[in-house]
Amino acid sequence: MSTDLSSLSSLLFVSADPSFPTSISRAQAFADKYQLPYFLDQQGDLAKRTFSKKKNSKSENKTALAPYILYYQGGSVSILQTEKAAPGPVSASFLGGKTEHRRQFGGGKGQLVAKAVGLNQGVVPDVLDASAGLGRDAFVLASLGCKLTLLERSPVIAELLACALEEARGTDIDDIVARMHLINADSSQWLANQTEPVADVIYLDPMYPHREKSSLVKKEMRLFQVLVGEDLDDALLLAAALKKARYRVVVKRPRKGVAIEGQAPNHQLMGKSCRYDIYSIKSLAGLKGG
Repeated sequence: MSTDLSSLSSLLFVSADPSFPTSISRAQAFADKYQLPYFLDQQGDLAKRTFSKKKNSKSENKTALAPYILYYQGGSVSILQTEKAAPGPVSASFLGGKTEHRRQFGGGKGQLVAKAVGLNQGVVPDVLDASAGLGRDAFVLASLGCKLTLLERSPVIAELLACALEEARGTDIDDIVARMHLINADSSQWLANQTEPVADVIYLDPMYPHREKSSLVKKEMRLFQVLVGEDLDDALLLAAALKKARYRVVVKRPRKGVAIEGQAPNHQLMGKSCRYDIYSIKSLAGLKGG
């Protein structure tokens, strides 16, 4: 179930760098739409001040900041975590960093996620990513030629994705993001409203249950657990996906995690820390040369 953003008003503020008028207008529009507190970062260095390793105790209004800030700066938007010893900003940017490294050196069609959706011997399926998150796997599949529809239920995470896609347009990955279409919607409801199959493959990556040893959970996951919440309706989502996929449904799970309740997967691909449960509807061979 999606999170009501009005309940996040004490956890999430919205801010913008005053050097960028478009950032201010977009931040104000988002804050107004979802009734979240907004303030202008007068100095334009909130990210730097918040995450200075020296943690200047005289930082402006430090104690008044919410634990999370949706921060607009230029063409990018990120989530800043303000509490003591918090990790750095979280964004969905597809430019540089680990995303670019994975694109160039991640193994191409040899990656497990590519094998799981059926990228093989001329088969390039259209994929609906029904739990898009920060779009990492969707970007990989788009970089390998797939057309992607990304469904993200959280308006906050969808905003990160929307800005990341806009930021990437006109760059050397423009052709990749052109294959990625974002929809901010609850996946179960959206799929239920469709009258015909929506994609060759539907890809699910539900939020895993909260781990007690939170220090072992990467910063993106901790943020998702607070701002988005766990996926308690994954069985409903799987059932809906099986009705609206043409060829298969793929579910990403922890390597030793139980399968989603309901129909058993036909087979699995095992990785070091995760696995892919594959629910076959019919052979992907029909897509060859399509």
